[in-house]
Amino acid sequence: MQALQVNELSPDLSGVELLDLPQLDRKPGEVLVRVHAASLNFPDLLMTQGKYQFKPEPPFVSGMELAGEVVEADPESGFEVGDRVMGGAKTGGFAKYASIPASNLRVAPAALSHAQAASLGAAYTTAYTGLVELGRLEEGQSVLVTGASGGVGLAACDLAKALGAKVIAGSGVAAKLDAIIRAVSPDLAILTDGRFREQVSDFTDGKLADIVFDIVGGDVFDECTRCVAFGGQLQVVGFTSGRIADIATNIPLIKGFSVVGLRAGEYARRFPERGAAIAQAVNDLAEAGKIAPVIDRTLPLSQWREGFKAMANRDLVGKVVLEPGS
Repeated sequence: MQALQVNELSPDLSGVELLDLPQLDRKPGEVLVRVHAASLNFPDLLMTQGKYQFKPEPPFVSGMELAGEVVEADPESGFEVGDRVMGGAKTGGFAKYASIPASNLRVAPAALSHAQAASLGAAYTTAYTGLVELGRLEEGQSVLVTGASGGVGLAACDLAKALGAKVIAGSGVAAKLDAIIRAVSPDLAILTDGRFREQVSDFTDGKLADIVFDIVGGDVFDECTRCVAFGGQLQVVGFTSGRIADIATNIPLIKGFSVVGLRAGEYARRFPERGAAIAQAVNDLAEAGKIAPVIDRTLPLSQWREGFKAMANRDLVGKVVLEPGS
């Protein structure tokens, strides 16, 4: 079977190769899935460089998130041959077949395509964990999302809109703002390359944002500390800028906001019942047609390099999806 394998860690994808590997056998207690679509996530890129928190030893097949069809499963798994499923693991998704623990799979919402189903879980459970579980988002509140053109950023904008919030979508690239507006219809789209507090203040009549969902870090995080409402939350989601910012503790003290770290996967592992409830809530919203992932492009697995480079260069509005069957 074709699979994208990381043979050695490297800064430039030179250690990654598309190979024909032996047909995969199902592992005991797992479900064998014929992969129709597998979405690219930023941790997939980081793992090729050894820069992610989880550091698998090469060689390993890359790919965290997928959607496909069950081809073999134990009767007690809860799945049957032919079931349309989505989910994944930390590795193994960028291949024609994947053996996945049954607990890591869910029936894919009928309202979503394979590409959308493969893009739903990680992005939207991250957004839901942050905005709803930790942020206690209420209808009418204001949410500022930085890095809004990526999969997680667009998911946060889409989810916040679906829940009745006022959404400010930020991007460091002016050319992406129109595409963000078309994709998720935020109430305001702003350029975050520089100072943007006044725009947030004007939009919220001086109150500022109840939740700031910051994916970018660096200089953007620094400016975000000026954009949080009293009693609000500044959520640390990632550092796509490459710089991990510092904050003087007198700033949240004086301004009366909290700084909250968001690791949705770890949250679900520590609180499995809550993790399951979050995943179900996301599925229900998707099934009802209230949320849907934005797909920037779908590529055959043979064009994996284009997808990885687009993510590395942030040349995206939405998700890259690889199709191992193409």
